[in-house]
Amino acid sequence: MIDHTVCSHRSAEPLPREQQLAWKLAAVATDPVGVPPETAEMVVNRLIDNAAVAAAALHRRPVRAARDQALAHPAAPGATVFGVAGRYAPEWAAWANGVAVRELDYHDTFLAADYSHPGDTIPPLLAVAQHTGRTGADLVRGIATGYELQVDLVRGICLHEHKIDHIAHLGPAVAGGLGALLRLDTEIVYQAIGQALHTTTTTRQSRKGEISSWKAYAPAFAGKAAIEAVDRALRGEGSPSPAYEGEDGFIAWLLSGPEASYTVPLPAPGEPKRSISDTYPKKHSAEYQSQALIDLARRLGPRIGELAEVARIVIHTSHHTHFVIGSGAGDPQKYDPQASRETLDHSLPYIFAVALQDGSWHHESSYARERATRPDTVQLWQKITTVEDPKWTRRYHEPEPAFGGRVEVTRSDGTVVTDEIDVADAHPAGARPFAREQYVAKFRTLAEDVLTVGEQDRFLDTVARLPELDAAEVRALALPAGLDTAPGTKGIF
Repeated sequence: MIDHTVCSHRSAEPLPREQQLAWKLAAVATDPVGVPPETAEMVVNRLIDNAAVAAAALHRRPVRAARDQALAHPAAPGATVFGVAGRYAPEWAAWANGVAVRELDYHDTFLAADYSHPGDTIPPLLAVAQHTGRTGADLVRGIATGYELQVDLVRGICLHEHKIDHIAHLGPAVAGGLGALLRLDTEIVYQAIGQALHTTTTTRQSRKGEISSWKAYAPAFAGKAAIEAVDRALRGEGSPSPAYEGEDGFIAWLLSGPEASYTVPLPAPGEPKRSISDTYPKKHSAEYQSQALIDLARRLGPRIGELAEVARIVIHTSHHTHFVIGSGAGDPQKYDPQASRETLDHSLPYIFAVALQDGSWHHESSYARERATRPDTVQLWQKITTVEDPKWTRRYHEPEPAFGGRVEVTRSDGTVVTDEIDVADAHPAGARPFAREQYVAKFRTLAEDVLTVGEQDRFLDTVARLPELDAAEVRALALPAGLDTAPGTKGIF
């Protein structure tokens, strides 16, 4: 890997394209290096994972609305929309499928200087591969590239401290992945990355306060915008330049200012793209920084005894966890039994209370209104707070980061029960790391009420051969049709 320093430049001192971050990202995307077998294997795993969480979300209201919008845009050759027959414009197929993948907050994650869900790159890449007649090998190359660029941007540039949403890294990553998928010239990918950055930079309010369904839509918006950016660039249209380093650009005005600099690691020319293997799957449908603490709650519950005797619970954890999903966020909604599912998903006090009581976690029942309003749950929930612990903040930023914390449970008689956990059980360094077997099991569990066993088998058999699939087989790669295509929502389209 090569560390690249990125900083703002005055317009009076032009920055050559080859020295701009957007160009360096494009150069990585267009490097014709092969995909290592272990990377291809992980791409298959994440396609299975995406399909699993999308299947479980197909009947949810935000997914239905996005699907209704996509169905208003049929196209040929087109791309598939999960759960329905027909072919649709690739940007709209990516939109509908992206919302389905993201709705339950149940697919993969990568955390470093910023946050990300790199699996959000897959729906737009799959849609364009289907529309343009690409092979499975092409799709593997595009997905490996999309993951690489997003992970590398997340390693080097912190967005959340400036209240910028992490889809600002996703848009450029998808544009670069499309460049690799389609084997485009570096110049075209450079222009598309600049456009994608410019059009997908939004605030973090989508993940703050009363969190709405836009949290699921935001990544799909970035994927759709990136497809459109590549389409414009192919037609000869340009982008703001330099997009990152300009005097009135991203770093100077939206991040740390004209004097700031960032270090972004990128693969050297000829170096394989391996960063997908550094990302983490989810066993539980909840914000990633709660994954390890759900596992800890399940382990700790029997030691605590009668939960009605708990006086208080303090979770000592990292800065990120405390301020994003903990009491450090200052969001009263995180303690509100009437809060939206999206808000509860970002409330560690709620998640820890339910995991303690139930000894398990479920993507639907754990968020049900009757579950959130249960009096004993509300009582326990209000007793749980988080604090930032410098030890856990430091460990969060280590080369092998820890995403857990230490929990202190004080009973009403004054006795204290403590325990801690470094990473989630499903993490590559965890107690029970995910391998192909666990991805398949997750798929079968989440798809059992949507797909027959035969349909599950056919999908799994096909996706397992992804690197060898021809264009026709890629076009057929989708969750089987069967849902009603009559619109359930009404808008402009």
